[in-house]
Amino acid sequence: MKNLFRKMLLAALLAGVLTGPAWAQTRIATVDLRKLFDGYWKTKQADAALKDRASDLDKEYKGLRDDYQKLKEEYQKLLAAANDQAVSVEERDKRKQAAEAKLRNIKETEETVVQFERQARTTLEEQKRRMRDNIVTEIRTVVNAKAKSAGFALVVDTSSESGNGTPIVLYTSGENDLTAGVLEQLNAGAPVELPKPAEKKKDEPKKDEKQ
Repeated sequence: MKNLFRKMLLAALLAGVLTGPAWAQTRIATVDLRKLFDGYWKTKQADAALKDRASDLDKEYKGLRDDYQKLKEEYQKLLAAANDQAVSVEERDKRKQAAEAKLRNIKETEETVVQFERQARTTLEEQKRRMRDNIVTEIRTVVNAKAKSAGFALVVDTSSESGNGTPIVLYTSGENDLTAGVLEQLNAGAPVELPKPAEKKKDEPKKDEKQ
């Protein structure tokens, strides 16, 4: 009953605010945060760095897996040699001890592989989270500055969704959308791409012809 009363009270307060003169005078702008995030040059740069890091970790992981597989093959050979009835009992015991030592190496390597896989996943997730948080902070800084200079009291993200995946903003005329301006400002400092080697080669024959 208390929860129901609180919800009814909150609904009444919101209704009063939204229909009151203060809300009518409030200027609202919109942005598409998803478009800003995906279109920002630093996002693409961070994605490339994340892929490079993932590739390096994958190579290291593959090396550990190869070592693990090699140890298993060596263990099978030692185990077969330890059961060879053509050699003496002493030799078979010696080979059995070697096989047991190899088995211990296998278990240690297996633990190393599991730990590395877990740590690699955590490392990539943390790097992705830091990248996302830093970029969103930079985007918000630009959005806040543009909104304040234009006299907007509130900026709504039209790409946001509720907990069940439905859109929060059901309609906007797009009249006060700041997305294009914010994205242009964010990408104003993008580094200039260097000419590709193939492009340089195309220019070389032209220079020779002039000579």
